[in-house]
Amino acid sequence: MILLQPTREFRFPVMAECISPDVFQGKTPREIGALQVWEGNKQKALESLFKVEEATVEETVGDVTLEIVGDLRKVRRIGSGMNKGEIIIKGDVGIHLGEEMKGGKIIVQGDAESWVGSMMKGGTIEILGNAGDYLAAPYRGCVTGMKGGKIIVHGSVGTEAGAHMESGMIKIFGNAGEFAGLRMHDGAIYVKGSCMERAGACMMNGKIVIEGHLESVLPTFSIDLFRRKIKIDTSEEVEGPLYVFVGDLAENGSGKLYVSKKNNPQLSCYEKFL
Repeated sequence: MILLQPTREFRFPVMAECISPDVFQGKTPREIGALQVWEGNKQKALESLFKVEEATVEETVGDVTLEIVGDLRKVRRIGSGMNKGEIIIKGDVGIHLGEEMKGGKIIVQGDAESWVGSMMKGGTIEILGNAGDYLAAPYRGCVTGMKGGKIIVHGSVGTEAGAHMESGMIKIFGNAGEFAGLRMHDGAIYVKGSCMERAGACMMNGKIVIEGHLESVLPTFSIDLFRRKIKIDTSEEVEGPLYVFVGDLAENGSGKLYVSKKNNPQLSCYEKFL
């Protein structure tokens, strides 16, 4: 196990895509410390920003585990493109965590900023606190979102969670902001808490399950039926009854929006169309 700890509070953004099990694989602490990062507009050695230590912990052959302790809100792109291993972050972390991740696992024992798991293709990211906007969403101008893997957020998330999603699973145990599942093509999003408006806007396929309160359903969705319960994955299901809406019909979409009847009495007006 490799242990990292900031040597001071960061004033400027730190671009640290080198902090990854793939990059650290086979390197000594001295070699890891010599890796280059950018702090603001200056390139520096990793050891000038972080204390690097090696702990004597038994690990699976071929895997590397990183443990990072401290305030990392200014540190960006940790775990970018990682394929294997594990990163444990004990604190808050900055934007683009695990972007384009392909495998392995990241656990954050705190909050994460925006673009967690942007365009990820595999692996697992678990946030024990809250996450910012654009969870698993692509960069502006890109139209390919999350293609695989799983993201679990125990707190709440911001706007456009799962935008352009093509595959994979997102579980949000808190609340979600506007435009959850924007232009979603496939995959699944589960929101245990409440969800703001415009969920599933322009979605083509996939499913969004909202167990809490949803203020309103877009008029381009059509109510289809009731479900007694819906399976989220092999380990979890949501008890109904649930309204099932199909859309976004403005895009000729056939996505499914499942909304709890119990927590959304304002949607009872749709029942006359069943």
